Amino acid sequence: MGSQYLQLYKMIVLYMLGKSDIQLSKSQIYDFILEKEYTNFLTLQEVFSELSDSELIIERNSANRTYLEMTSEGKTTLDYFENRIPPAIVNEINDYFKQNGVKLRNESSIRADYFRAGENDYTVHMTAKENGMTLVDISLSTPSEEAAQAVCNQWQKKNADIYAFLVGELMS
Repeated sequence: MGSQYLQLYKMIVLYMLGKSDIQLSKSQIYDFILEKEYTNFLTLQEVFSELSDSELIIERNSANRTYLEMTSEGKTTLDYFENRIPPAIVNEINDYFKQNGVKLRNESSIRADYFRAGENDYTVHMTAKENGMTLVDISLSTPSEEAAQAVCNQWQKKNADIYAFLVGELMS
């Protein structure tokens, strides 16, 4: 694989991070790049690794997802090299955000993570945001890591119902 292609893939990732008004996960970027068949999974892993090693992005883990954040060095790099991304690819990225904006926003605005709080105690932290504002922020104690994982998974599926229930109960 030529270094020019790796540079292009890095610029695509940085462009996506810079263009998005929400924090994107690695899997969301994987989905776009692999769907367009720009490159393969292993090459993309190398791209993420090099971007992270070069401190152009920061990876933040939250439960079962890795979110990416562009650093100021990444922004400077993008500003300098953005013109090297072919216009057709820029248009595809922009179209992708237009067509999938709501889906991407929903995936990024519902989060659940857990951490060990004691010997047999895990705390699950769940949030739901809309338009950058926190709708609900809940911490819940669970007796095991398996229970914490299950709560995280259920939050992803049932957060709207839980939110509606809480609001209904508290307003009645």
